[in-house]
Amino acid sequence: MSFTAEVKDELSRIKMDEPYVARAELAALIRVCGTLIVEGNQSYRLEVSTETGAVARVFIKLVHTNYDLKTELTVRRSLLHHSHNYLIALPKQPELKESLEELGVLQDDGRIYEGIKPSLVEAPDSAAAYLRGAFLGGGFIADPKGDFHFEMTFQHKKLASDIVELLKTYSIEAKLAKRRNEYTVYIKSIHEMLDFLALVGAHQSALKIENIRVIKALRGDVNRQVNAEIANQARASQAAMAQLDMIKLIDERLGIDELPLALRNLARLRLSHPELSLRELGEMADPPLSKSAVYHRIRRLEEIAKNL
Repeated sequence: MSFTAEVKDELSRIKMDEPYVARAELAALIRVCGTLIVEGNQSYRLEVSTETGAVARVFIKLVHTNYDLKTELTVRRSLLHHSHNYLIALPKQPELKESLEELGVLQDDGRIYEGIKPSLVEAPDSAAAYLRGAFLGGGFIADPKGDFHFEMTFQHKKLASDIVELLKTYSIEAKLAKRRNEYTVYIKSIHEMLDFLALVGAHQSALKIENIRVIKALRGDVNRQVNAEIANQARASQAAMAQLDMIKLIDERLGIDELPLALRNLARLRLSHPELSLRELGEMADPPLSKSAVYHRIRRLEEIAKNL
């Protein structure tokens, strides 16, 4: 099961006690994944298509709980994608037009309602339900183990724009983009993505994303520390090799025994321990030297090698 399907399955199990909340979610589902067919003079039938069984289940439940409407379910299997497609048809029936008007799908004159009917999202819980229905119908959220990505797809620009404005009322900044003949509302910020999931009731999914985000952040910190340590070791190794070449040059041209005692001891210590850092070299000296003292003597050796 994809992560999107997991989120939708969690959302499909939310109980709605108030009819106006259930109608808001149902309205969004119809607007996002429904197709309205006009037959004759203001005679309609509706088809809702989804590839998610949980969405089909919640749609049928909402229709039968809130309206006395007949539904017909057809399940088709795609041999190419190895997935199911659920087609729920609401055939022509006397109560359908009035129900669609109440759900903000049709206007009184029979025209399609392009945006969100304001009365459906007046209350905070119904507004959240509408957003929940929009995600159930056309939402996608990537597996958080990979890159974070969240979007909802709509057929009508006005509906997509209204969704963006509705999200703003909850301080969730969403962007709108046109892709082919569809309009995509997407959220970039991981924190606002979590706010959306919490708003619509997907608390377990939000918690899962947050846990993975924390693990990713910890791994990132560890990787940065490891990379820094590797880089430091590489620089130290390169410096040590340069110091060995410098001491060998001094030995060939001058002779280590001709150096002052302090420099002679350090030069021999470096030749014996090419793998040690300056701090570790200082600890090996007798008496022990600070890192700055070792560095100062290395600098004096460099000046001698440069003169040679």
